[in-house]
Amino acid sequence: MGSFQERFYQNFIQDDRWMYMWNGLKVTLEVTLLATLMGIVIGFIVAIVRSTYDRTGKFKILNFLCQVYLTVIRGTPVVVQLLIIYFVIFGSVDISKVVVAVLAFGINSGAYVAEICRAGIMSIDIGQLEAGRSIGFSYGQTMWYIILPQAFKNVLPALGNEFIVLLKETSVSGYIALHDLTKGGDVIRSRTYDAFMPLIGVALIYLVLVLGFTKLVSILERRLNQSER
Repeated sequence: MGSFQERFYQNFIQDDRWMYMWNGLKVTLEVTLLATLMGIVIGFIVAIVRSTYDRTGKFKILNFLCQVYLTVIRGTPVVVQLLIIYFVIFGSVDISKVVVAVLAFGINSGAYVAEICRAGIMSIDIGQLEAGRSIGFSYGQTMWYIILPQAFKNVLPALGNEFIVLLKETSVSGYIALHDLTKGGDVIRSRTYDAFMPLIGVALIYLVLVLGFTKLVSILERRLNQSER
């Protein structure tokens, strides 16, 4: 084994191997951001359906479908869902691996976001709903203008944490040969036959990203708490 400097040069500097991790990092952030947005959209729709059913008894069939969705997605590993979408659903279609990853992680995240948002909606006092109806708003208008803004504010920190969890979950994208950050480190390892440097490098990058986003979430929580005083 060579010195630390020699191993560092061989793994990251020689042949610009650091670019494998840099390009993988960009893919990881792209997938995470798009999947988070998709998960928020799916989650809010499912949360509205389920909370509406809980409070009014409407959307019985949609609520049943949402429960099936939540049970299946939360009851199976995300890596299995990723493989099913890539090899089964799109097995005979030429489709971007990034799109597949976004769909898989977005659908998976949506199930968890749905329960977060549903908890936020149900945490709003029923009197708020009754107040909206008393001033002439329909149920939909009351939800849109009164309930959802308050619920969204309450669940923002939890959504931030879901983003952090999703960021780490994307590390399994290599199962469909997507060149994400983890795959970038693995490519370097296959070139140099040195597992320590590239894998520790990948771990440190994830750690820095998670610590950074955790700090942003904590700042957001403090500002939300201050605005409520």
